[in-house]
Amino acid sequence: MSLPAGAGIVDCRILDSVDQPMPGADVCVLSQDGRCLVSGSTDPYGLFLAVVPAGEYQMAVTANGFAPYRSTVRVEEKGRASVGSVMLDVAPTPALPAPGHWIIDPAHTAIRFIARHVGLCDIHGRFTSFSGTLLVADQLEDSQLDVVIDAESIDTGLAMRDSHLRSADFLDAANYPYLRFTSEQFKYRRGTQWTITGVLNLHGVARTVRLDTDYLGIGTGMEGEARAACKASTELHREDFTLNWQKMLTCGIAAIGSTIRIELDVQAVPQSP
Repeated sequence: MSLPAGAGIVDCRILDSVDQPMPGADVCVLSQDGRCLVSGSTDPYGLFLAVVPAGEYQMAVTANGFAPYRSTVRVEEKGRASVGSVMLDVAPTPALPAPGHWIIDPAHTAIRFIARHVGLCDIHGRFTSFSGTLLVADQLEDSQLDVVIDAESIDTGLAMRDSHLRSADFLDAANYPYLRFTSEQFKYRRGTQWTITGVLNLHGVARTVRLDTDYLGIGTGMEGEARAACKASTELHREDFTLNWQKMLTCGIAAIGSTIRIELDVQAVPQSP
């Protein structure tokens, strides 16, 4: 490999706790002032390689369900510095919420979306009014989640756009005032990762969607109450919910793109007796 002047190579091989190559681990090469100079993921063989200016660096490795790893490495000009094979330790599993009824706390929960704006840039929005309940079963896989979102509460920071999104061209909030997600299955993946599959009712259409969920564990609120937290995300597609996006364009309104990414930060508290 021909290297630029003043540059060298840094590499590593990441293994899981049973000495098998770990694809998809996140690796960041940090400069001495803590900036992430180069980042990426390990390949199917657990390998990561980057070309960086000569100097001293920290290599930080993270993977869901495993303890983070850091190592110092010095890269010489035209040289190759290898951290070698790194076996990650399994991280402690966060405590699960106690069985029973839990309520989503709107004050500490966010439902956001990100959409492409006519192919030019991203539009960020949110829903400001919603409610939800979580029935935690003795076996977490048997749990149930129900979330109801007020369509009128959509907020992208631009009043004209929000009014049009509430209209019959898009959400049609007058006829379909609520979006509703009802879970059908909780499935454990690995580490802190779960998949929650359920039905989303939007614009009078019901479709199965999958929430990729990262469970963050149990904490204690300011008043001593237990709190369970997670992050989740999914993608929706316009064709799935028969939304009239072309009409928005013919009306001269800049359309939101055909794919929408939904991101959730959720905190839930036990339901009061």
